[in-house]
Amino acid sequence: MATAYKDIQFSVSGRVARITLARPPLNVLTISMMKEMTGAIQRIGAGRDICAIVFSAAANSPVFSAGVSVEEHRPETVYQMLEAFHSIFRSLIVLSKPVIAIVNGAALGGGCELVAFADIVIAAQTARFGQPEIKLGVFPPVSSVILPRIIGQKKALEMILTGELITADEARSLGLVNYVVGQGDLEAKAEEVLNMLRHMSAPALEMARQAIYRTESLPFEDALKKAEEVYLNDLMSLKDPIEGIEAFIEKRQANWKHK
Repeated sequence: MATAYKDIQFSVSGRVARITLARPPLNVLTISMMKEMTGAIQRIGAGRDICAIVFSAAANSPVFSAGVSVEEHRPETVYQMLEAFHSIFRSLIVLSKPVIAIVNGAALGGGCELVAFADIVIAAQTARFGQPEIKLGVFPPVSSVILPRIIGQKKALEMILTGELITADEARSLGLVNYVVGQGDLEAKAEEVLNMLRHMSAPALEMARQAIYRTESLPFEDALKKAEEVYLNDLMSLKDPIEGIEAFIEKRQANWKHK
């Protein structure tokens, strides 16, 4: 399945949905581009067996994304800008498919926030990450919520308050990035990860992700109860968990129905 868009490329193949930022050279995120991204994410919901969503930059883009358009931060457009940008993340939460980011070049501002929100991040050795919004007199709302959970409050504050960039290796040491590889190995590493996910039940992946997001910041007992609810009420009402358990007992490959 492929659909034509103006500022992104969107396709679904091999149980993977790919959203490619295609507004070179900097992949600056405009309101119209972000609406395209949200629309593509919402279309993915029709693909029951899709195991992952991949965000990357077009081959002719030297960066992943330089962030949201500075011009659209003005008072007359800032509400629409935030609404369009945050709709991307809200749609990803509702869909709850695993999110993978492939980062070649800089991921700044909104680009870094998109990376922070991804579940698995594969970065080139030359990639750089940063939240330079403070230098414009503003701050990144998504990263103010997400970054402390990933890299800890002090490092999140340092990134947001100074606006300085970090390297791919530092991002990996902080937990913002999962893998750092050579530029020519990005797609191979992504396929390695995707092949692992392709062997899984799509709804099982979704429920596992939901359990993590629904229990964040809750006290242990409350969090455990919420995870139990997802497991008993959502997951165990499906066919795939029964198939997976029977396949294990019968020593055979599971035949997932993705339902």
